[in-house]
Amino acid sequence: MRKSSLRARQWWLMLMIGVGIAAVIAAVLLGMHAIRQSSGATTATRDGGAQVTPTLTADSGAPSIDATIPIQFTAPSEASSATTLPSSPPSSAQATLGDGTSAGEPAASEAAVSGPKLHCVQRPSQCGFPDATNTGVNPTAVLKQVPQQVSSGSGWHWDTRGWVVIDEPEAVFSGFDVAAPVNVDANDVVIRGNRLHPTGNVWAVGLNHVQRAQIVGNTIGVVGARPRIEVGVKDVYGDAGGTQVIRNNIANTSTGVQIHEGLIEGNYIHDMGLQKGDHINGITTNGGGSTLLTIRRNTVLNQFSQTDAVSLFQDFGLQVNRVITGNLLAGGDYAIYAGGEGSFGLSRSIVITNNRISRIFFPNGGYWGPLAKFDQDGPGNVWANNVWNDTHQVIN
Repeated sequence: MRKSSLRARQWWLMLMIGVGIAAVIAAVLLGMHAIRQSSGATTATRDGGAQVTPTLTADSGAPSIDATIPIQFTAPSEASSATTLPSSPPSSAQATLGDGTSAGEPAASEAAVSGPKLHCVQRPSQCGFPDATNTGVNPTAVLKQVPQQVSSGSGWHWDTRGWVVIDEPEAVFSGFDVAAPVNVDANDVVIRGNRLHPTGNVWAVGLNHVQRAQIVGNTIGVVGARPRIEVGVKDVYGDAGGTQVIRNNIANTSTGVQIHEGLIEGNYIHDMGLQKGDHINGITTNGGGSTLLTIRRNTVLNQFSQTDAVSLFQDFGLQVNRVITGNLLAGGDYAIYAGGEGSFGLSRSIVITNNRISRIFFPNGGYWGPLAKFDQDGPGNVWANNVWNDTHQVIN
C-alpha cells in the first residue's frame, strides 16, 4: 500500500513538472511571435536587398520617403527626414538606387491605393505619365543608318562635316539611326521616329530660325554613353516659333529640351548626363517673347542635385505666358524654377498647376525644395493643386 501511494505521488510530481515546462515553452513562443509582428516592416526584396516601409514623421504625418525602395544610395538618403538637409549640395551629386536604376518607386503598392495612384516614378505609364513604354521609337524598329546606309533623301542630306541638314520646307525626316546632330534650316519640318544619339557638346536636334517644326516620337540619347549630349532639342537662336516636341524619349543630356514657345508634351526625360561645368535642366527656357509656351504631361527625372526638372529663367528676357501643368517631376536643386526675380522685371501669366513632385531622389523633391523664383504678385501668376507624388498632399 505504501509503495503504491509513493508511486502515485511520483507520477503526480512528474505531471506537474511537465505542465510547468509546457507553460514556459508557450510563453517563449508567444513572445517570439510578438517580436516578429512588431518588426514586420522590414522584408526581403526580389533581388535580395532589404526594403523599408515608410514611417510617419511627427511634423506632417506623411511618409518621410517617396516609396518602399532598396536602401542603398550614393547621394542624400531619401529615408532621411524631409526637414533635414546637408549644409550644401555637392555640385555633381547623383541619387541612384541600389539596383542601378534612376528611379525606384514600386508599382506593387499602387493596387492597394484608393483614389489617385501614388508612387508613379518606376513605371509612370501606370499612372498615365510618359515612360519608355509610350515614347520614342519601338526598340524592334528597323532603322537606316545615316550616313553609312543612306546619305540623302527628300529635303535632307548628310553634310560631310559631320551632321544632317534638313533644308527644304515640309520635309519629313523619319526612320533613321543617326549618331550626329540634325540641323533644321527650313519651316514646317517633321522629325519623327528616329534614333538620334550624338555625343559631346552638340544638340541632337537644332532649330535654326525656323517655324512650326515637329519633333515627334524619337529616341534621343543612350543612357550612360560618354560623353553626354549637351541638348536634346534646342532652339539655337531663340527665335523658333510654333515648335512641337511630343512623345520623345530623351536621356543622357545635360538639357533635355530648350525652346521658347510652342508645346512640349508627353516626353520622357530621364537619366541626365553631366560633365564638368554643366547646368542640368530637364526642360528650360531662358526668356524673351510672350508667345505661349505649354509644358504639359511630361515625366522629367533629374537625378542630380542641380539645376532643375523644369525651369523658366530671365537670362535674355521677361518670362511671360507660360503653362506648366500635369507633369511628373523630380530632382535638381529645385524641381521648378518659375521665372521670377530677374533683371527684366516681374514675371506674369505663369500658370503652374496639377503637377506631381516626386521625392524619389531628394527628400524635398529637389535638393532644396520643389519650387523657386515664383513671383506671387505677378499678374496672372498661379500656383495651384501641385502635390507630392507619394502622398498626394498639396504643396503650398
